[in-house]
Amino acid sequence: MSELERFWEVLRKTPYVEEAAVVLGISLACGIAYVVARRLGVRAARMLVQRTQSRWDDILYERGVVGRVAWIAPALVLYYFAYYFSSELQGILQRFLLAYIVVVVVAVSISLLGALNDIYDNTRRRARVPIKGYVQVAQIVVVIIGGIVLFSTLLDKSPIGVLSGLGAATALIILIFRDTILSFVASIQLATNDMVRIGDWISMPQYGADGDVVDVALHTVKIQNWDKTISTIPTHKLMQESFKNWRGMMESGGRRIARAIHLDMSSVHFLTADDRERLSKVVLLREYLEKKESELEAWNEAHGVDPASPIDGRRLTNLGTFRAYLAEYLRANPHIHPDMTFLVRQLPPSPDGLPIQIYVFSKDLRWAEYEGIQADIFDHVLAALPVFGLRVFQHPSGHDLRLLGPSSAKQNPSAPS
Repeated sequence: MSELERFWEVLRKTPYVEEAAVVLGISLACGIAYVVARRLGVRAARMLVQRTQSRWDDILYERGVVGRVAWIAPALVLYYFAYYFSSELQGILQRFLLAYIVVVVVAVSISLLGALNDIYDNTRRRARVPIKGYVQVAQIVVVIIGGIVLFSTLLDKSPIGVLSGLGAATALIILIFRDTILSFVASIQLATNDMVRIGDWISMPQYGADGDVVDVALHTVKIQNWDKTISTIPTHKLMQESFKNWRGMMESGGRRIARAIHLDMSSVHFLTADDRERLSKVVLLREYLEKKESELEAWNEAHGVDPASPIDGRRLTNLGTFRAYLAEYLRANPHIHPDMTFLVRQLPPSPDGLPIQIYVFSKDLRWAEYEGIQADIFDHVLAALPVFGLRVFQHPSGHDLRLLGPSSAKQNPSAPS
């Protein structure tokens, strides 16, 4: 017998050496199985992804689905070689291995569901009907089912028995998942009624949110405000509280301009002959003045109104002529939508003057351009007021008081010095 054979015999008679060799061999086999499965699987997946033009397989690869499947390989090898151990140890080891496989399957399922959401996000329907909330619910269900199977495997009991034990804790489970249940129901209602889409401009002043929806998840809706901050609102709050969605404005093709200027009521008067002659030179008013003067003359003559009377009958006013001018000016503006609500109206007077409101719709929906159109209109309106003998109303400022000079103090001795 050679020296090597005698050394091997001694090792075999040494306690636990054979068991250690078996454990070492099985561990080595598990490591090899994992490396082979991961290397071959990941490389094969990468080659397949590079050869195809579709996007969905790229997403599966980026999500690491193939890499997580490789985790099962060492568990299968160890499960197969478990018969080398005692029957009691074999049963315990196999239960833990099955539990490990359940965990891996749950992880792979969660990755697959996440990849499904990413694939859907690349479609056109993503903004109209987001499914992220439903995917998150499915992931929660997978985790719950996986947890039940895991505990039933470790306890060596039927999943039905584990479920019956959980029945007693139903109230606690409902309490724990209260927000999830509310958010899930709200997500279904939001999607069914098409209330919120990704990209919608919504406003919820009670939460300081005013901007575009960038994400609709199970528990939260994220809104990027115009100052680039992010507001996070619980999904179920969109069903419990009111919010404004500006999608209708975006789809209509017009953005509302509703602003008023306040006029000094003391500047309103009837047009004189000089006023009519001067205003008849305004191109936008020629047709209006000719038509209106003929109409008023015919009416006054039919009712026997004395032309010398300063107030009897119907007469043109600078305010009415100004409103007619605004209407013609806005109709000639290429930025104003002609087929939507179009008003130049007089609102009830107040201590702040007489409001003349422009209520029209801009063709351009972009914020900066819309503000520019609105500003140009009111720049022109304010500059045109003196032509009609009208004055804008504003509260006296320090500049106005300085213009009064010391004479105002002499006229009003009671004024404080």
